Amino acid sequence: MKNAVTFIGLMSGTSMDSIDTVAVTFSNKNLNLLGTHAHAIPDNVKANILTLCAPGLDNVQLLAETDHRLGELFAEASLALITQLNLSSKDIVAIGSHGQTIRHQPPGLKPGFSLQIGNPNQIAARTGCSVIADFRRKDMAYGGQGAPLVPAFHREIFHHPGKTRIIVNIGGISNITILEASGDCHGFDTGPGNILLDAWSKKHTNENYDNKGRWGATGSSSDALLTQLKTHNFFDRRGPKSTGREDFNLDWLEEQTRLFEIAPVDIQATLALYTAETIAQSIADLAPPIDEIFVCGGGIHNLDLIQKLNESLLKRMMPEIQSTAGIGLDPNWVEACAFAWLAKQRIDMQPGNVPAVTGASQQTILGCIYLP
Repeated sequence: MKNAVTFIGLMSGTSMDSIDTVAVTFSNKNLNLLGTHAHAIPDNVKANILTLCAPGLDNVQLLAETDHRLGELFAEASLALITQLNLSSKDIVAIGSHGQTIRHQPPGLKPGFSLQIGNPNQIAARTGCSVIADFRRKDMAYGGQGAPLVPAFHREIFHHPGKTRIIVNIGGISNITILEASGDCHGFDTGPGNILLDAWSKKHTNENYDNKGRWGATGSSSDALLTQLKTHNFFDRRGPKSTGREDFNLDWLEEQTRLFEIAPVDIQATLALYTAETIAQSIADLAPPIDEIFVCGGGIHNLDLIQKLNESLLKRMMPEIQSTAGIGLDPNWVEACAFAWLAKQRIDMQPGNVPAVTGASQQTILGCIYLP
């Protein structure tokens, strides 16, 4: 593999829309996106993941079987893109696989841990490629949150020496990266992204997500419900901080909505405003003047959410948002590219975390290598 130059990145996020798959090469700080592939996750596998995400007594048999099945799906996604680009396993330096998070517990009163499944041995065996996986736990071993991990990649690709930029990633959970002109980088999870919007849409329209936010856009948001949702104790925590389905889920949402007589479509409208307001407030609370704000992740396609986010930023005298496409990278593929880059960092024996973001006591090399 001496002449291999290509890395593959695999990302399956909280929303479980698909396995995002990218092939990239790197030259200095320039990224060349060779190709992309979105690989479907079967409904029965999604159901198993959701079962494993639920707190309470856990099924070890289901965990092991789903870990194996996801490993196969990640391998299929990698092979589909390798075939699409007319490459071979010998052309691939490594596959960086984030895996599918089924439980995330930041350190606090209880020990911190983060568990991703999608057997990397299975990926390596099926593809014939080296695989880098298990990125989060080394950061947590040094006292960090293990999340978010994408800010180091954002700094590498999106930093501008004359501007302070915010990168907003709206996946299932939203997070922000602050890229100061000086090169300093920090960030944190801001709260829900698409996770509640998707769950509410599935419950009331039987659609996995609110396509372009069209359903929510027909509703009217409730100030009373919005105020209630903002009482979640996550917003009282100071960064570094991270969150997930453990904090924001359908059961929690239904407990909040029981207090109000509100039509489902109006709750959907309120959820979009909830995501927008919590992101905008997190940005407004920052000290440095903000020059530019860029958005990536699946939430960029929810036009109702994006409109509400712009309105929330405007009333706080913040810049209008732009797509990361304007600074060189399609917003749909930023996270998958980040894990290709993190795989490169592991191969190059370079750190992949930002302690100011995760709270780790030091920079450290992330990920374990699984050979074919």
